[in-house]
Amino acid sequence: MTRSVRVAAGQLGPIQRDDSREQVVQRLVDLLRQASDAGCDLIVYPELALTTFFPRWFVDDITEADHWYERSMPNDATQPLFDEARRLGVGFCLGYALLEDGAGGVHRWNVQTLVERDGSIVGTFKKVHIPGHEEHEPDRPFQHAERYYFEPSPDGFGVWDAFGGRVGMMICNDRRWPESYREMGLQGVEMILCGYNTPLHYAPDPSQDPLQSFHNSLVMQSGAYQNGTFVVGVAKGGVEEGVPSLCDSRIIAPSGEILAAAQTEGDELIVADCDLDWCQQYTGTLFDFDRYRRPEVYTRLTTQRGVKRMSAVK
Repeated sequence: MTRSVRVAAGQLGPIQRDDSREQVVQRLVDLLRQASDAGCDLIVYPELALTTFFPRWFVDDITEADHWYERSMPNDATQPLFDEARRLGVGFCLGYALLEDGAGGVHRWNVQTLVERDGSIVGTFKKVHIPGHEEHEPDRPFQHAERYYFEPSPDGFGVWDAFGGRVGMMICNDRRWPESYREMGLQGVEMILCGYNTPLHYAPDPSQDPLQSFHNSLVMQSGAYQNGTFVVGVAKGGVEEGVPSLCDSRIIAPSGEILAAAQTEGDELIVADCDLDWCQQYTGTLFDFDRYRRPEVYTRLTTQRGVKRMSAVK
């Protein structure tokens, strides 16, 4: 008996600054209903799916940006999504900005929350690799001040029992780092859910601009193959507040093959049937970690942060 999950990538077109939460949630509900009509068990939404990508603007007083963050999940604006998901029996993964008041003060996170088919919350993941910059850089055509608006996760990468398998999450820049996939691979992950917002222009090195689509597929396909896992990458793209961003949502197999790919720059649903037992064809052979990994010679991976140029031992 196969363990099959029919998964949908719910790509979003642009969300403009003046779009309300209620307007956006209605778009999410529309995609959810399409996923239900297609017989899906799970729909994955992009990073920061409730708002425009607000780190493109810098404010001197960060509290002026508090309205972009959620303080609870679900809340009044998102409850209709939870209610409809429960009614239809379709789970979802939602990316958003979270503001938490805790004993250590105020924390601002970039998160994804995974919700099962019965409406129960499975887990919430905080983004690990925060890209961009911390200070205002006025010479840029737009800011990428994620390191000002979000702190990096102290938790790392978890994997949850959900949808009949082992499910992990990562967000946007996390997909570029092989450690993200391997951390989850070592926990038996079978499906990784990743939302992203990726501007087509990269100010520190514009030569990478025409490679955005190539790099997007490259990292997710290699991560899927090298860890024997499905990867669902979902974009919020198109021209948002004058900034063109990558779409190219993908559902990728443990073989590294692309099972489904978005064709537009707007709201779009792509679907694939994912037999989770397919993972074993890779994790039980070429990537049998217990048989072939050599952690005793990988010590730099956890003891060294930057590059150190040392002579090799003869």
